[in-house]
Amino acid sequence: MGPISFWGNVVPRAFERIGGTVLGSILGLIALQLELISLPLMLVWCAAAMFLCGWLALGKKPYQGLLIGVTLAIVVGSPTGEIDTALWRSGDVLLGSLLAMLFTGIWPQRAFIHWRIQLAKSLTEYNRVYQSAFSPNLLERPRLESHLQKLLTDAVKMRGLIAPASKETRIPKSIYEGIQTINRNLVCMLELQINAYWATRPSHFVLLNAQKLRDTQHMMQQILLSLVHALYEGNPQPVFANTEKLNDAVEELRQLLNNHHDLKVVETPIYGYVWLNMETAHQLELLSNLICRALRK
Repeated sequence: MGPISFWGNVVPRAFERIGGTVLGSILGLIALQLELISLPLMLVWCAAAMFLCGWLALGKKPYQGLLIGVTLAIVVGSPTGEIDTALWRSGDVLLGSLLAMLFTGIWPQRAFIHWRIQLAKSLTEYNRVYQSAFSPNLLERPRLESHLQKLLTDAVKMRGLIAPASKETRIPKSIYEGIQTINRNLVCMLELQINAYWATRPSHFVLLNAQKLRDTQHMMQQILLSLVHALYEGNPQPVFANTEKLNDAVEELRQLLNNHHDLKVVETPIYGYVWLNMETAHQLELLSNLICRALRK
């Protein structure tokens, strides 16, 4: 049980270990009884048991197949006809499994808590990069490539927590996968937003002087902070009001896009940046809904 760190992995592995031990003990006791009747019959029985172990090992329960084979070998190693020794050996293996589960469960790590903390840290770092990239006090484009790469790397590392967290909370893996996808999409769109925002000097000044756009950016930063607060506390209440705010933000951005429809100079960066802001608001709305579903479980 040593390399298993999260409770979501410990419990299934412990039950596989106990089940494999019990089944291996039963097969071993039957083999000892068959040995009193016929040694070839016992060997055939053990061969069939080994086939079962191999089938499980190549399937979805390799650890259970391994434990069946190990326990069978320990029990069959008893002297001929000494059932008491075989029972003691079976009990020793079963007791070891129970002790492993007991000591592992004294202070287990919760993958769901680690996942919440990692996601909160990722959104906090995303918010910092967002503020740094679109600050009105900057005169030239900031160098944020390393920060964006770190955001993507952290998002990939979080995938290892999805399976144990889903086992701990019984939350469908599709919810975690959806949050993972949106988190990655936000980082990719942020890089595109930065490119559009700093594409040309005239378009940059147009975007810089758009009051509705700045208000929308400030609101999205506040929503990111509310998501971080909800993840740290495990309480979905701060996220409930996000949907209506984000819908209003999308409408304001669409209106801003229509206002600059007749602009002939460098319109592509402006349209691209505003459209990416609309998509970011939409992705934040989906992220808020999925986080609420995850925290309500």
